Amino acid sequence: MPRILALDYGVKRTGIAVTDEMQIIASGLTTVATRELMPFLEKYFHDESVEMVLVGEPKQMNYSASESEVLIQEFLKKFSEKFPQMELKRVDERFTSKMAFQSMIDSGMKKNKRKDKALVDEISATIILQTYLYK
Repeated sequence: MPRILALDYGVKRTGIAVTDEMQIIASGLTTVATRELMPFLEKYFHDESVEMVLVGEPKQMNYSASESEVLIQEFLKKFSEKFPQMELKRVDERFTSKMAFQSMIDSGMKKNKRKDKALVDEISATIILQTYLYK
């Protein structure tokens, strides 16, 4: 069975999470510089079977789109042109960064490690993926 990939898209870097082949477990994969995201995805799709990509949808508390949505829409257009057969879905990502930070605290992670924004992005992508899997 193909995997599902989730992206926590950001201006500087993008957190990436992926399911196992049975689509049961969501795990953080990595964080890449956003400018390197398309080549990373191209290689990953070549090496692994992926049936769907989830992209976080940042919203304000009143459900309106956040300022970063414009950049995400540009990425989605490029993604769809490059990978026209790949299914894309959006997942509400409100609070994922706060949840990621809290999970770092709850797991006993040291303060220095919790300052690693790349790790927060990867955990946020994992939460986006879990949200989709367990809804």
